[in-house]
Amino acid sequence: GGFAALEQFLRQVPPRSGLAYVVVQHLDPTQKAMLAELLQRVTPLPVRQAEEMMRVEPDAVYVIPPDTELSVVHGVLHLEKPAEPRGLRLPINVLFSSLARDQRERSIAVVLSGMGADGTLGLQAIKALGGLTVVQQPDSAQFDSMPRSAVAAGNADIVAPPAELPARIFAYLASLRAASGPEPAIEGTTDTSLPTPLQDIFRLLQGHTRHDFSLYKSSTVHRRIERRMAIHSLTTLAQYADFLRQNAQEIGLLFKELLIGVTSFFRDAAVWQHLADFTLPDLLERQAKEQKLRAWVVGCSSGEEAYSLAMVFEEVRQRLPQHRDRTLQIFASDLSPDAIATARGGRFPESVSSSVSAQRLERFFSAHDGTYQISKHIRDMVMFAQQNIVLDPPFTKLDMLFCRNLLIYFDPLLQRKLFPLFHYSLRPGGILLLGSSETVGKFNRLFSPIDLKLRLYLRQDNLPIVGFDILAKSFPPLSNMKKELPVSPPTSPAKAPDNLQKAADHVLLQVYAPPAVVVNNVGDIVYISGRTGKYLEPAAGKANWNLYAMLREALRSPVADALIKIGTQSEAVQLRGLQLQAPGGVQSVDITVQALREPAALQGMAMIVFRDVMAGPGDRKRQSTVKAAHAADPQQYQDEIQTLREETRTSKELLQSANEELQSTNEELQSANEELTTSKEEMQSMNEELQTVNTEMQTKLDDLALAQSDMKNVLNSTDIAILFLDQELNVRRFTDLAAKIINLRESDIGRPLSDLTTSLQYPGLHDDALETLRTLVFTEKQIMANDDRWLSVRIMPYRTLENVIDGAVITFVDITATKNLEAKLRQDSKP
Repeated sequence: GGFAALEQFLRQVPPRSGLAYVVVQHLDPTQKAMLAELLQRVTPLPVRQAEEMMRVEPDAVYVIPPDTELSVVHGVLHLEKPAEPRGLRLPINVLFSSLARDQRERSIAVVLSGMGADGTLGLQAIKALGGLTVVQQPDSAQFDSMPRSAVAAGNADIVAPPAELPARIFAYLASLRAASGPEPAIEGTTDTSLPTPLQDIFRLLQGHTRHDFSLYKSSTVHRRIERRMAIHSLTTLAQYADFLRQNAQEIGLLFKELLIGVTSFFRDAAVWQHLADFTLPDLLERQAKEQKLRAWVVGCSSGEEAYSLAMVFEEVRQRLPQHRDRTLQIFASDLSPDAIATARGGRFPESVSSSVSAQRLERFFSAHDGTYQISKHIRDMVMFAQQNIVLDPPFTKLDMLFCRNLLIYFDPLLQRKLFPLFHYSLRPGGILLLGSSETVGKFNRLFSPIDLKLRLYLRQDNLPIVGFDILAKSFPPLSNMKKELPVSPPTSPAKAPDNLQKAADHVLLQVYAPPAVVVNNVGDIVYISGRTGKYLEPAAGKANWNLYAMLREALRSPVADALIKIGTQSEAVQLRGLQLQAPGGVQSVDITVQALREPAALQGMAMIVFRDVMAGPGDRKRQSTVKAAHAADPQQYQDEIQTLREETRTSKELLQSANEELQSTNEELQSANEELTTSKEEMQSMNEELQTVNTEMQTKLDDLALAQSDMKNVLNSTDIAILFLDQELNVRRFTDLAAKIINLRESDIGRPLSDLTTSLQYPGLHDDALETLRTLVFTEKQIMANDDRWLSVRIMPYRTLENVIDGAVITFVDITATKNLEAKLRQDSKP
């Protein structure tokens, strides 16, 4: 369905828009494409098939050739053969990604009807750099997979039918120019110096997202706000502030717009080479007493930089035998929850092969469904967390801190607050790495350069007194800024109740209420009431506040079953008489598990209440019987446990084998499916071209039929009888007058001239026609018919438009009147 959408789009593009248009379709690599010729018929713009090193000019359309991938570098088109000639190819992602790198905020990406998800990742790259992303409205597309994928990923700024998209794009450009003109520049670093509408925008953002953007660089913030204003055709900040108040969804979109998510694997290769060759080996020697090193990647975006550090460390560790037992824990943080979710998945598009070497791809990645999945041992080295570096507590006791190309978006005040924080977070001898456009500035007392060009710095330990004064004034950073109160109540003593009833209720709840916990839908504990240490204990290893990990062994299975039951019923589940091993002996416990549906803040959560049960005489007797039974036959239980273990092991092996077979089958089916999808897209593209050609041919046939009718009427309207013969002197066409001279019917089309009878006294007609074909010389004779008429018979060659002899034409002109007049004149002239 892409060709029809392209036609609708280009028909609405004016001849002088100032934009250049690059068209990419999924084309069959084995067939010649006619896309350029077909599109030329619907637009006055010149349409050219792209060629290597062709410079992009405004008001022109460039079409991708078959079996190529098209990219833009420095305003010049580049063509390359795809890596997978018959596999899944993503040429639209290739174009968009190159366009994002080359044109940044000047790029506009349009996704029209098509199958698959090609273009979604490319839109993300363009959107991240401030470009405009436009998508065809899915219900107007013949094949809606590509538009739906782009919209579902949240990468579409404008969604409309293809015929409306050009007007929306030009309106966006006009609004962008208008928005960047009359508005006052954003100067200063405090709220009092900002225009009032901009203050309102920042307050709305902070109230909705908890993040304050007033200390970000004014040029960056203003440019991103202007882009959102242009999308909605708003020209002033006041209009946009009012729009935000009425549309909470737009606040979330603006928040995403202000988050800069640009990264790649091994960005600035020289930096990573220096880290691998010198910095990391030196750090391992310097921190020889630390078995486990710690690193923090600030503003990790989708995780490429954190994973790059993990891979380089692994390579260095394997290269140096004396350090093979050393480990690295990487903390990677970002403000964007979407970026963190992507990073945690560890799945990246095939385009990462351009920045990751083949050796690293083979060693640290596995290919799945047209993507690369980071290996488990590299993934386990990195812990991702959503964090605001301005407001949230930092990671500390670090050996390395990476903060690359983040400070450039902050104003100088915020930068001055962060460098002391970085110094505090690093251990003595720690490494700081900044972006290529960032430096420590006046904080050279805190950090000394290892390699100034690469922006590698070493933490300074022996600070002068003035240095400590800097730290004291700067840490914690931005402590004077307003911060939102936490959702959960503070752990400090609450304000004293203001009346007797409230005071009594408070004491009763604190002292006499049974121990209880509130958990969310995945079992994480969100609230604890009372003393729960008898029933819960911290799990060994990394801190884990999940109920299933903390419950005592005897309570874990019954409570887990109860949590499942309350999901399907409204009543609470009562667990009675559970036996719990306590310091003073066996303790009987009753547990109530209740789903919480009110208030709204607790919907989807559950409460678990613990009550100790005093053991009566019957309970003591039952406990003694249980102990005796357990002591009497321990061998039986051990045998049963061993049997269960063997059965479990056998089942696990069978399941593992079946799972491996299914994975192998799934990979084969996936590969076949990718090839079929690609072939289907190529066939669809070719089918669209053929349909267009067929329509044009049908139009030509209609025109030809009309011309034939016109010619027949013209010939029949004359007084000249005409007979058309082919090269074999077979009848091709004749007029009605010719049928009266030579006995012809419609069924005689194709019959030889020699088989036909005629009323002419001209037995040499066939021979003269042959002689004309042989010599190409006209012949003309006056022949008498059986009804005493005289006819002028003229035989001439039949020439096509290409000047090729393709038969003969015989014309018969009635000259009886001329002959009679001639005879009369002779008669009158005799004496």
